[in-house]
Amino acid sequence: MQDQTEQAYDPVRVLVVEDEVLLQQLVETVLSDAGYEITLVSSGAEAIALLDQKANVYRALVTDINLQDDISGWEVAKYARERDADVRIVYMTAASAGDWTANGVPLSVLLTKPFAPAQIVSAVSNLLNAADPSPS
Repeated sequence: MQDQTEQAYDPVRVLVVEDEVLLQQLVETVLSDAGYEITLVSSGAEAIALLDQKANVYRALVTDINLQDDISGWEVAKYARERDADVRIVYMTAASAGDWTANGVPLSVLLTKPFAPAQIVSAVSNLLNAADPSPS
């Protein structure tokens, strides 16, 4: 039998989509250290498959834009938002920052690589703490 503190604890789950191993490790470490529960995948296809299986599980998505498969981070974020209108999005890119206005979804942040580890934690935290857009 679970005690009440275990039942009350609902970890904030974050899906991270990044195909560069060093950046995967960095993002996973800093977000885990900040108390988030991380699921890490390396392709857009894997991310979409997870979003299909676990609708409304992830409170935030952190995604690279230029992934090594045919599905971009832009597409992953749009798909995630279709599945859950409240999921928060953090985009990471070295080359596609200029496309954010046209391709980014509302309630999203873009971090330009390289960024300081604290910036990713700050971006996720700020988005999650933003006022809920749905009426009370």
